[in-house]
Amino acid sequence: MRTINTLLFTTALAALIAVSCKGKEEAAVKPVQTYNVIELKQQEAELYSEYPATLAGIEDIEIRPMINGYIEKIYVDEGQEVKKGDLLFRISNPQFAQDVNMYAARVESAKTAVEAARIQVEKTKPLVKDGIISTYELTNAELALDTRKAELEQAKAAFLNAQTNLGYTTIKSPVDGVVGKLPYKLGSYVYSNTTLPLTVVSNITKVFAYFSINEKQQLEMFETIEGKNFQEKIDKIPPVTLILSNGETYAQAGKIETFSGLVNNMTGSFNVRAGFSNPDKMLRSGSSAAVRIPVHLKNVIIIPQKATSELQDKRLAYIVGKDETVTGVPVKVREVPGGKFFVVTEGLNPNDKLIIEGIGIVPEGTKIKPQIIPADSVLKF
Repeated sequence: MRTINTLLFTTALAALIAVSCKGKEEAAVKPVQTYNVIELKQQEAELYSEYPATLAGIEDIEIRPMINGYIEKIYVDEGQEVKKGDLLFRISNPQFAQDVNMYAARVESAKTAVEAARIQVEKTKPLVKDGIISTYELTNAELALDTRKAELEQAKAAFLNAQTNLGYTTIKSPVDGVVGKLPYKLGSYVYSNTTLPLTVVSNITKVFAYFSINEKQQLEMFETIEGKNFQEKIDKIPPVTLILSNGETYAQAGKIETFSGLVNNMTGSFNVRAGFSNPDKMLRSGSSAAVRIPVHLKNVIIIPQKATSELQDKRLAYIVGKDETVTGVPVKVREVPGGKFFVVTEGLNPNDKLIIEGIGIVPEGTKIKPQIIPADSVLKF
């Protein structure tokens, strides 16, 4: 029995040793993995920054009533094009027509009173000259004439004011433009201090795209633009593109015209305005879009963002050394808007072989088989 047990134990031990040796042999012959690699080079690149924007006409004029009253007539419809001076609304307020008639009558009455006072002065002068009456009577007559003249001027002013108020019952377009929303309907009672305007007339022969850019982006943008001062740099910013809400590119190129003079303390950003010609009136106030700003870079190394990883406060790129082992290299980068690429400012050199896959999986020191692929196939801007 003991001999049988010993034999079984020896057989089992031999089997374990065989399995162990086989595992070591398999580990020893494990194939080296192949990873895609690009060879870095300095290049010129036309990149772009893209910013959400809101569109507004060069003139967006709120049309508000100057008087209280009922909307008696609406002469336009939403989206209608109008010319300066075209009728938009008529406000009903009969009191103003009555006031015009009343003050017109007062003007005529005041004119009659002035004429009567003038006649009285003319009649008094010879009597004073002949000594029939005293100069006191003439002075009183002249003072009465001055009073009547003042009353006439007051009546004229009141009449003009009544005419002005009556004019407010008809509202005309102050500019050529397009009519916006009409929140009030016929018969609505409106006030001179109403919250909502009757409508907005937008002059959209040219539109402004308003957007924000943070301090860092602004500094990086102006680093690549020549100019002795801030305004010169703005003037030399290349034409910009407008991307419409449907993803289409607007046919007319635009120009950045202004940066706000102060940084917004709440957001840390500049407000920026770009202008676009709008001859076909296709762009409308209040629309959303995106402004795309081109950035031309010279003699720079550009890498995919996905070819790097973050380790605490460092960003690492991974290159293949001469012995084909993976080495992590700390790099300093500048983000290219769009979230796909970095411009490397420190850490990598031309001809370095950059691993572009397996990032975060392949540990440093691992021996790999690099497969060099064309950099242009990866760096598509």
